[in-house]
Amino acid sequence: MDSITQVVLGASIQGALLGRWQGRKALLYGGLLGTLPDMDVLIHYGDAVAQMTYHRGFSHSIFVLSGVALLLTLLVRRFQPNPDYSSQRLLLTIWLVLATHPLLDSFTSYGTQLFWPMTSTPIAWSSIFIIDPLYTVPLLAAVILGLIYGLRDKVAKAPAIALVISTAYLASSLVGKNVAEHRVETELAHQGIQAQQIFSSPTPFNTLLWRVIVLDGDDYYEALSGWLDSAPPTLERIPLGTEQGKALANSPALARLSWFTDGVLRYDRIDDRLIVTDLRLGMTGFHPFRFDFAHWQDGKWQIQDEIQRWPVARGDLNRLKLLWTRIWQPQTPIPLASWASELSKPLVSQTR
Repeated sequence: MDSITQVVLGASIQGALLGRWQGRKALLYGGLLGTLPDMDVLIHYGDAVAQMTYHRGFSHSIFVLSGVALLLTLLVRRFQPNPDYSSQRLLLTIWLVLATHPLLDSFTSYGTQLFWPMTSTPIAWSSIFIIDPLYTVPLLAAVILGLIYGLRDKVAKAPAIALVISTAYLASSLVGKNVAEHRVETELAHQGIQAQQIFSSPTPFNTLLWRVIVLDGDDYYEALSGWLDSAPPTLERIPLGTEQGKALANSPALARLSWFTDGVLRYDRIDDRLIVTDLRLGMTGFHPFRFDFAHWQDGKWQIQDEIQRWPVARGDLNRLKLLWTRIWQPQTPIPLASWASELSKPLVSQTR
């Protein structure tokens, strides 16, 4: 999730559990501690694929963070002892502030290595967009109230109430995801399509309209499914470019990217470049994680020594408006296949 959300989540947890004794400082300590796992962005891991796939790694491991929580508890008790609350309460607070950061990240589409150093596919429950105001606003409001009025009287309960509201909303996102996938699966069965893999995620800034991807051999289907839909979802078939991807079969970087994304990738030839796209993130036609893997030379693909990010056009506000209209007016046509075809076109407004 975005940094603001992680700050107010950590602040709310510490405010709810230790605000009675620490006052406003609880919000400050919790906010700072809640951003700690993301400090791994300061580490240079190598090329663009490594930078993506090693982020949310060791620093987001529940095992590592449990050890950090225990160490911080011991240090606080040693140098800043407070007899008003127990060491167990302090440990629980610090652990929750740290652990809820990667847990919340796991609800997004990116991929969080929650059980590092285990090498299972990173967790991406993908039930909430990376920025969702309905999740963040209750926590932000509670933190602002606590900073203004202090954590006393009725305001003292604000962080706990905000956590209940935000957690309930997060739970509702799982319900929405299940409904969206069920509707697409029903339509797949009706058309006699045997899905190899299904991936779904909410469209930007909401959990009412869902984008569902269905992998099927050398192609994938893409559909939109909303809470207010009455008609079956429209499945649009789009090529994955798997034949072109075979040229990268011996690439360790592609193997790692495939592991990280669970294989939800598309391959496009753009001029003399072979571009690999992570289809899970962003929106059809606008995917922020695209990689320049190879260039055409001497009649064959030459894999790059260092994989770079492929330039991506900025998000289109008109498309966001169209998606918003689609939520409330399900009959609104959305040209997903047309948007997807833009992935194979060069960007004339940007250079590598």
